[in-house]
Amino acid sequence: MANKKTLPVLEKLLVTGIAYEGKAIAKHNDKVIFIPFAVPGDLVDVQLIRKKNNYAEGRVVYFHQYSSQRAESFCEHYGICGGCKWQILPYSEQIRYKQQQIVDNLIRIGKIKLPDISPILGSEKTQFYRNKLEYSFSNKRWMTMEEVQSGETIADMNALGFHIPGMFDKVLDIRKCWLQPEPSNSIRLEIKDFCIKNNYSFFDFRNQTGLMRNLIIRTSTTGEIMLIVVFYENEPEKIHRLLNHIETKFPNITSLLYIINEKANDTITDQKVHVFKGKDYILEEMGDLKFKIGPKSFYQTNSEQAYNLYKIARDFAGLTGNELVYDLYTGTGTIANFLSQQAKQVIGIEYIPEAIEDAEVNSKINGITNTLFFAGDLKDLLNTGFIQQYGRPDVIITDPPRAGMHNDVIDTILYAEPDKIVYVSCNSATQARDLNLLNSKYKVTKVQPVDMFPHTHHVENVVLLEKNRLDL
Repeated sequence: MANKKTLPVLEKLLVTGIAYEGKAIAKHNDKVIFIPFAVPGDLVDVQLIRKKNNYAEGRVVYFHQYSSQRAESFCEHYGICGGCKWQILPYSEQIRYKQQQIVDNLIRIGKIKLPDISPILGSEKTQFYRNKLEYSFSNKRWMTMEEVQSGETIADMNALGFHIPGMFDKVLDIRKCWLQPEPSNSIRLEIKDFCIKNNYSFFDFRNQTGLMRNLIIRTSTTGEIMLIVVFYENEPEKIHRLLNHIETKFPNITSLLYIINEKANDTITDQKVHVFKGKDYILEEMGDLKFKIGPKSFYQTNSEQAYNLYKIARDFAGLTGNELVYDLYTGTGTIANFLSQQAKQVIGIEYIPEAIEDAEVNSKINGITNTLFFAGDLKDLLNTGFIQQYGRPDVIITDPPRAGMHNDVIDTILYAEPDKIVYVSCNSATQARDLNLLNSKYKVTKVQPVDMFPHTHHVENVVLLEKNRLDL
């Protein structure tokens, strides 16, 4: 068998910009080179790892000169962990590139007339801003280059942390994560220490064995804490010993839960949740509303910035109290309940039945009586018959997944002809595609980018569309 051809090292490339998905870009002989973990202004040698006709991908093997834009990474796991890749960019530069990403996508893909795009709303917190993290146990942790090159046998191979990108069976052991406030790090480290001292087996991804599988920590602005420990094997005595220890060590945990997941995958949506201590939910507050969050509930992971995002959506909707509002992809009904105080009625539609159950509970605990929720695939449920039965919406709020809206949903929206559409998106490329499809009857009148995830390339965008009016 012929050896795979070794790709060349390109020397002294000047990084000139940031591309989609956060990778830096440089050029060599008019070919674009995509490079992670570099910033504009860096002068680098790049080892190519993939070569195509129009572009190539590579990794930096040497820095000749660091950019004046570069910031110092604050996390010891930077460059190995798959998260927070933009730590080396000052936050002011991060949001500048995110703004440009929105502009480029709306112009290049949308191909429609646009108003002036408002300056991006940055996140007040750029560290410890998440309310949920998920960790994995592994008995084969990711080894550093120094450990590999030493040739020594490493005794401690257990890890509790994040998966290495693209490697399902390799987990990076995390000592400190800067994404979630305490006691998140303390809880994780205590659990790992207890498990090692008591010879609890960590999960083996290839052989599907081991007791300890996953850990999920949720926190709220109200101070409540949910800990979900996921075990692969059902060993009641060991499970209770660990949970008793955690209950004693962290009495401020308000919801201590566990799951026995013997499936091949990590998803818990189809698993039974056992309550060991406290409630089976935590409460989050947004304005004067409370939201009940269970172990399987979706809730925006940046709570404080989500409040700002929803206020923008509410302002764009311009409700007077007389409108029928459809909230598409409503999830757990956060936006629907948030808007209900200023609408005549809000109808929320969501694919996941459990999310709709949460939405109805959230209406109930807030004394909201003018919401109505339906579970089903939007492309099937939202049709002309549905609109004829429940009324033509004055305003539609849509917050679809990254793939954007199905064409059948767009066709139904065009049939319904609401006066306004507020389109919230986590992917401005698919949003731009959908705006182009709506352009036959609507014009974009406002655009507001919102940064929900500092130190990543991800960005939310809120667009207001208003129905075209014929000049009389």
